[in-house]
Amino acid sequence: MNVNEVIAQNVRTARERKKLTLDGAAELTGVSRSMLAQIERGEVNPTISVVWKIANGYKVSFTSLVEPQNEGVSVLRCGTPLETDEGGYLSYPVFAFNEATLFETYRIVIQPFGRLDAQPHLRGTEEYVTVFQGPVEIGVDGEVYRLKTGDSIRFPGDVPHQYINAGELPAQLSMLIYYHPV
Repeated sequence: MNVNEVIAQNVRTARERKKLTLDGAAELTGVSRSMLAQIERGEVNPTISVVWKIANGYKVSFTSLVEPQNEGVSVLRCGTPLETDEGGYLSYPVFAFNEATLFETYRIVIQPFGRLDAQPHLRGTEEYVTVFQGPVEIGVDGEVYRLKTGDSIRFPGDVPHQYINAGELPAQLSMLIYYHPV
């Protein structure tokens, strides 16, 4: 199953669980009714920012919308990434959020001089990032932290934050997003 099919199925399932119409979902997420309908039919490849809007509006994790829902042992092959509108930030979802672990993980590639300006996640969320190839600048609520290969950072994910590749080679990161119990 490709990522568009997975997103289509998960977005539709999340909306139906919340007993929302497409109009109600559009109001909650800030994503137009027509775009939501196209996503649910698998007709479009939504950007990272659109998937985040849906996740935040539905109050679900990002990976619950982009990963197949499986139990047991999982071997995940590197698939098609989700991209920013500009294409400089590539997110490869790895392990989806589940109620038992309260986290989700990603492999991130940021092209030279690429960036992502992330919206705040759910209240109490924390991000854990390790740089495998850098340098990377991570902005957290207005303060910038400069990291290089081998460095790690933990920060609150419920504030505005940015990821910036300050170098001339692709940066590679591992990201874990932890959701505190509500």
